[in-house]
Amino acid sequence: MPTPLIVQHPIVADKVRQIRDVATSNADFLRLSGEISRFLAYEAFRDIPTTTTTVDTPVIKNAPAVQIDQQFVIVPILRAGLGMSPAIQEVLPHHRVCLVGLRRNETTLVPDVYLDGLPEDLEGAPVILCDPMLATGGSLVCVLNMLRTRSAGAITVLCLIVAQTGLDHVAQHHPDVRIVAAALDATLNDVGYIVPGLGDAGDRLFGPPVH
Repeated sequence: MPTPLIVQHPIVADKVRQIRDVATSNADFLRLSGEISRFLAYEAFRDIPTTTTTVDTPVIKNAPAVQIDQQFVIVPILRAGLGMSPAIQEVLPHHRVCLVGLRRNETTLVPDVYLDGLPEDLEGAPVILCDPMLATGGSLVCVLNMLRTRSAGAITVLCLIVAQTGLDHVAQHHPDVRIVAAALDATLNDVGYIVPGLGDAGDRLFGPPVH
């Protein structure tokens, strides 16, 4: 069973402190989500395959260089995943984005799928899941099940904060999935939120939904 990668870096830790802060505005929360996501992608894909090529610089032609040819499928889990995906798109320019929307049932804590934007056959393409908060793991396992039935290739999950409960749940159902996060919290409260966590990531990005 692979060990999740928790990025250990003082810059990341400071940004996690800011994003946890109840006083952080929606706009700053969005900015911090993107900044942390770039660090996560940097660490997650340091071993990405490259090909050898050349580049013409202002000084010399055909200088040795490498390029990334791998195309990824980026899947932000709505709505909170939208705070992470633009930064991942910038880091990995060869991609397509497929949206999956889940609605949290506050009584059962079981996710309901309200948007399925995945193709019927992913044809083995590598997938990056953007899910800011891995709490119980129910939502993530739901999407991972969907990806497996669509023939996804290697799956990397990028999270801002994960809880041990969620990690254990995902490992039980999908032990081969790689998880990269900025922080690991120990517990959940009685309604399934990560403690200390940062609250509801979707609400802190976009404000609470209007009913």
